[in-house]
Amino acid sequence: MHEHGRPGAPGRDEASLTDAALTEVLESVFQGTPNGLAVYDTELRLVRVNAALERILDAPAAQVLGRRADELFADAEAEHLIASAEGERIATRLRTVLHTGTPVLTTEHRARTAADPDHDHVWAVTSFRLTAADGRILGVASAVVDVTERDHARERLLALREAADRIGSTLDVTRTAEELTEVAVPRLADFVAVDLLEGVERGAPAPLGPVSGTAVLRRAAHRSVTDDAPEASVPVGTVMSYHPATPYARCLASGQPLLLPVLDRAADWLAQDPLRAAKILAAGTHSLITVPLKARTVTLGLAHFYRWRLPGPFDQEDLALARDLVGRAAVSIDNARRYTEEHRAALTLQRSLLLRGNVPDPSPLETAHRYLPAEAHAGVGGDWFDVIPLSGARVALVVGDVTGRGIHAVARAGRLRTAIRTLATMDLPPDELLWRLDALVHRQIDTPTAIRTPEEPETPGISGTCLCLVYDRVTGRASVASAGHPPPIVVRPDGSARPVDLVPGPPLGLAMLPFEATDLELADGSVLALWTDGLVKERRPKPGLDVPRLLAGLTAHARSLDELCQSAVDATLTSRDPGDDAVLVLVRTRILPPDRVATWDLSADPAEVSRARAETSRQLASWGLDEAAPLTELIVSELVTNALRHGREPFRLRLIRDGSLICEVSDSSSTSPHLRHAGDTDEGGRGLFLVAQLADNWGTRYVARGKTIWAEQSVPED
Repeated sequence: MHEHGRPGAPGRDEASLTDAALTEVLESVFQGTPNGLAVYDTELRLVRVNAALERILDAPAAQVLGRRADELFADAEAEHLIASAEGERIATRLRTVLHTGTPVLTTEHRARTAADPDHDHVWAVTSFRLTAADGRILGVASAVVDVTERDHARERLLALREAADRIGSTLDVTRTAEELTEVAVPRLADFVAVDLLEGVERGAPAPLGPVSGTAVLRRAAHRSVTDDAPEASVPVGTVMSYHPATPYARCLASGQPLLLPVLDRAADWLAQDPLRAAKILAAGTHSLITVPLKARTVTLGLAHFYRWRLPGPFDQEDLALARDLVGRAAVSIDNARRYTEEHRAALTLQRSLLLRGNVPDPSPLETAHRYLPAEAHAGVGGDWFDVIPLSGARVALVVGDVTGRGIHAVARAGRLRTAIRTLATMDLPPDELLWRLDALVHRQIDTPTAIRTPEEPETPGISGTCLCLVYDRVTGRASVASAGHPPPIVVRPDGSARPVDLVPGPPLGLAMLPFEATDLELADGSVLALWTDGLVKERRPKPGLDVPRLLAGLTAHARSLDELCQSAVDATLTSRDPGDDAVLVLVRTRILPPDRVATWDLSADPAEVSRARAETSRQLASWGLDEAAPLTELIVSELVTNALRHGREPFRLRLIRDGSLICEVSDSSSTSPHLRHAGDTDEGGRGLFLVAQLADNWGTRYVARGKTIWAEQSVPED
């Protein structure tokens, strides 16, 4: 039987090695291991090194044996070994291990050696105390492993992780370029500059593929290890172009990065750009990388990396890291450019569609307005307003806030404004106008978009808030209704201000409840303020509406309505949330003088037609409108005749002299008149047709009891 009952197991005497054989094994392990091994005595003098450590130090054993650690690593120039700071660090740790007996595992040291004096190397050093069998302390042993490649990979991953965290934090082109420079300096380079093609910062479309080397660029950002970057050839914001012979122009034209490990100070291209050459040479630049900023299929600009303080030249690993950083930044810059382009388009649409042309010229009322867009990252909203002249010297003031952001919200606001203008032609009171508008919006929400491009996502219908106020310039009265919108503010002639106490209805799109109108008596010269909640929406963490600030701004002394509008805006700027856009509209009320309105009550007698013509002629003469008398008398005759024939008492004729001449005939019948073509043999039916041909505009306005048919004519200015 073999030992332990296991067949074939060698005996104890057979398995043991002689001391000489064991020494040979240990020597073979010591010399054969690919890692560096060093043995120090109790004085921390080097007494043994293996071949691997000789290669690492690029020095034979005879040259380093007998030296202490601090002597060994004291002078990098003399010994071409590790820098003195690292030598002291290693010696201190070896001394700690010797005295405490506690091993130090995988301590990393970074330096250069004579074997590779141009590049940093990193070693992981493990040290432990050597003790004899009887407890005597023999010294310290260290194992040295070259982890340079692993360290480079780790540094690259850290740089890419930092880039992922920092680059593209905002949708701002310039800020994204700045973030690229912040990540790369001083980790990769001593100076980094980012030049973007002209127009990219403003959201202009970028060209496809490589571009001409003489393209116009603008310095978007630069950063240096020195304060104020004195080595920068141009300040941020400067427009420039590169000579075709420069590496920058070649990089743009080829679309490929360019690495100059050692900068030739006598290169011909430096002579083509004296200013840049002087800056480069004065800084002592010795290495350069230029990488094109490319995202998807477009070229956005260039990123330049320079070294003068970092001693090592750029290599292929540095170029790979620079390409990764620039590639990530390019995608973020392109995203910011696309967002800027859409934001500018939405803002342009907002200003042109909703702010220009919605105040009639000449306006029947004095108005002033301000539009405050949200911050670019928040996106343009759907705030809007409109001033709509109505029949009978009345004006509709409308303000609204459509939910959503971006160009779709602006387009929906434009659709809502168009719908309100269409409904306003029906001369509806504010509550009924909002009811019809709400029904229309509700149907659009329930009905999905039937026609859209495959790239366009399904978007919800219009929803939001709206306020409509109709002001009668003859009576000085106003009627206002709200669909979830903040109430208007009335500033009296004495300077006091208060919000209107109205009954708010539900927001548009719910189709749940009817809307209720509130009637107001407005003194001549009062100011109406219509606004959206973005004007007074407070910053976080205090959500709410800071209406008192707005009231204070509206009560400030101002020489003009425009100054008062600016005063109100200034009063709210310090507290308003910049993440939401806002609209403020001020309207000063003006009641028509009594001598501009003439009214006559008429009976049902057909002879009243002749009287109406005569009264009209005399009134026009008093207004100095004798030339308009024949045409106006014909219009009045047809309107009165139509009312006497088809309406019910009481009848009333009213002439209004405003910017135009308005003729109104009222009766208590709600029968709707309509325009038709009379036959050749018909004795009547041509009255409204004549009115439509003679007047600039005409229509029917319904009131609580009856209707008013009106016609408007252009007349000379006063």
